[in-house]
Amino acid sequence: MSATVADALVRRLRTWGVPRVFGYAGDGIDPILAALHRAGGDPEFVPSRHEEMSAFMATGHAKYTGQVGVCLATQGPGAIHLLNGLYDAKLDRRPVVAIVGQIVSTALGTGYLQEVDLHSLFKDVCGQYLQTVSSPEQLPVLLDNAMRTAISERVPTCLIVPHDVQRADAVEELPHTHGVVPSSAVVARPRVLPRTDDLRRAADVLNAGRKVALLVGRGAAGVEHEIARVVDALGAGVTASLVGKPVLSEDATWHTGVMGHLGTTASAELMSGCDTLLIVGSNDPWTEFYPEPGQARAVQIDIEARVVGSKYPVEVPLVGDATETLRELLPLLRRNPDRRWEQRVATSVARWRRIAGERAQAPADPLNPELVVHALSGHLPRDVRVAVDVGSATYWFARHLALPVGAPAHTSSYLASMGCALPYGLAAKLDAPDRPVVALVGDGAMQMNGLLELITVADRWRTWADPRFVVLVLHNRDLNEVTWEQREMEGDPRFAVSQRVPDFPYAAYAELLGLRGIRVDAPEQVDEAWHEAFHADRPVVVEAIVDPAVPLLAPHLPEEKVDMIHQGLDQEPEGDAEREHLRRQRAEEGHRP
Repeated sequence: MSATVADALVRRLRTWGVPRVFGYAGDGIDPILAALHRAGGDPEFVPSRHEEMSAFMATGHAKYTGQVGVCLATQGPGAIHLLNGLYDAKLDRRPVVAIVGQIVSTALGTGYLQEVDLHSLFKDVCGQYLQTVSSPEQLPVLLDNAMRTAISERVPTCLIVPHDVQRADAVEELPHTHGVVPSSAVVARPRVLPRTDDLRRAADVLNAGRKVALLVGRGAAGVEHEIARVVDALGAGVTASLVGKPVLSEDATWHTGVMGHLGTTASAELMSGCDTLLIVGSNDPWTEFYPEPGQARAVQIDIEARVVGSKYPVEVPLVGDATETLRELLPLLRRNPDRRWEQRVATSVARWRRIAGERAQAPADPLNPELVVHALSGHLPRDVRVAVDVGSATYWFARHLALPVGAPAHTSSYLASMGCALPYGLAAKLDAPDRPVVALVGDGAMQMNGLLELITVADRWRTWADPRFVVLVLHNRDLNEVTWEQREMEGDPRFAVSQRVPDFPYAAYAELLGLRGIRVDAPEQVDEAWHEAFHADRPVVVEAIVDPAVPLLAPHLPEEKVDMIHQGLDQEPEGDAEREHLRRQRAEEGHRP
């Protein structure tokens, strides 16, 4: 049998080094599925339980590996289902290529079964590169362009391949003629450095500062040594964006932890007290937690010129690779002899760590979610990969989980889409089956799609060199983050009909699937549960029955926001537990009850 365009597509993916394709079957991609079958697992086809999960897996693969994630879906509903995961890739700037089937070309425009205008559908999310393969000669160059654009621009791209084109004979040797464009499966990155004059101006600003703060994002990955040298020279303090949390070990006395609404008191104090700000590889959207405009002179380092100055007024922009830029900047920095700011930061950090410990040990009914995540820190394997869902789990991860040095952790940051943790975790595990994975999930996200992808875990775990895949489900029967937002942002009471998550036996469900389920509902059970989970011979679901009354409060919450929360709670028939937690947390931060 002669090779088809589908075979040529699979071969080209192999040339690009794509190890697996995440997808869901459908008749519109049957020729591609057959080609993947003939390819014998190179690349591997990884079926999910839903196309949205395939796109999330592709995005997760891009986040954990730094390489292109590829997802595959049929036309119509299959293509539509990809959108959420692709938007996650777009907003978090990750390279993903979506390959989508389409009805046969002769039926286009007739209102055929499952006919959807795919260019209109994908024109925003894959706007940097979106093409339909109309002839066999186009396949190599269009796929190469989709891959190159995804890599160079760090965006999702889309290639639409109609069913009849997939089945057509491949063109093994392109004719050297007008209108036929040859291509190579190659890409490279430039060396990007700021201008010398800009480096000098940046050094002048930083040297003049007496209370310097650094905001570090994921763009600073690999720059740990240089950041420590900057901190030492300037006597500075460091905070991290949520996605920058894995970049630096948080055990240093100058590291205040994560900033923002889900951040620490020490980070809030760092940003409110500094007179100079150096932003490295971050475009954090929590602008109200930056220094007030006019408070601090700012320098920003980023490889993307489009983000420099986009969240805070910047005096000196440095567009360049973070590592090379800091190496050029360091010789220009003078050692600050005044270490009072350094000592103030260390005191603030020590106070936050005491507060965090007290909050974790605070009584709750029946179990404090902060304790569950706080205790996990002491049990994490050094080579763990962490996936974090969106919701209350994100808060406790940001504040309480101490990651081992170099351990990656990812969430849907800019899109903030629930349901990302299980597909992310699967992508991480399939990339490195010998490394343990931990997924932190709320019960709302678990019911949204986590229960479905737990089936995938149950189906695949026996092939993994290390079977450890630990899923924490924070079971509080509440869409907890939104509940607290209703109170804080709107002054409204909890709307029970919208917020209630139906009760579900997560640990028992894991056992039903042949996994291990551990149910925890008392503080004294927590450490033993984590010990069991990481010593089990199969994946584990730890179902923690936690208290929804534990507040999700920003550090040093303004009084007007506190008044809004009380306004909401005053309209709830039962809000005494929430009021007591609120009173205690405010007192810990030094505010009036």
